[in-house]
Amino acid sequence: MKNYEYMNPSEIRQLIRKQTITGPTAGMSKGYTQANLVILKKDYAFDFLLFCQRNPKPCPLLDVTEPGSFIPGKMAKDADIRTDIPKYRIYENGIYTKEVKEITEYWEDDMVGFLLGCSFTFETPLLDSGIPIRHIEETCNVPMYKTNIPCEKAGIFEGPTVVSMRPMKPEDAIRAIQITSRFPAVHGSPIHIGDPGQIGITDISKPDFGDSVTIKEGEIPVFWACGVTPQAAAIQSKPSLMITHAPGHMFISDVKDEEFSVL
Repeated sequence: MKNYEYMNPSEIRQLIRKQTITGPTAGMSKGYTQANLVILKKDYAFDFLLFCQRNPKPCPLLDVTEPGSFIPGKMAKDADIRTDIPKYRIYENGIYTKEVKEITEYWEDDMVGFLLGCSFTFETPLLDSGIPIRHIEETCNVPMYKTNIPCEKAGIFEGPTVVSMRPMKPEDAIRAIQITSRFPAVHGSPIHIGDPGQIGITDISKPDFGDSVTIKEGEIPVFWACGVTPQAAAIQSKPSLMITHAPGHMFISDVKDEEFSVL
């Protein structure tokens, strides 16, 4: 990953803005919080705010912009949510229509941006504790799956909880629960461990988002609630327009991971 792991977030965002970086951001700017993005027109903003409030595990709110503002001031004062994510997805009336590298041409004066906590944030403390992260080892995107766990409906928004998965040895999984429970603002502890069929995943080798990773003998899958959940909600709820990050292609903030630790 070149030296992206040790670059500061502002430098990374500049490279993303120049489209030098266009891939997944896992492992970049080690120690800084990464975030999921949702952009909606103001007409849908309250419904989505309520959806996040009712579903804090998959949709932990970190920042909400003023209508028309593309600067996420709480997370990075020099950032632009229209250009500082490697890839964006456009959903129109619930249909994923395209993936683009910047969204300046789609921006409207009544749009509201939501930054949601991302599990990439707690990967640094996991790595620091000697727990390997398979998608970083294999230089690919984290695997993500739709589940049979419904989100609580709010306004027009409803849909299934999406989870991210990291395979681990059982002893590492226990330690991972302890570590990630300290980070409720970025999904916190896992919501399921073990048999994927119990949460409606029929084939763990075929994620709905991201890439498949190796699960070694003696390892178990560990599942965390995931900020791609709003994209599943967009497909089911069909707002006229929703713009999101592409799964795994996150916003890298100026806020240190430990600022979201509760212990």
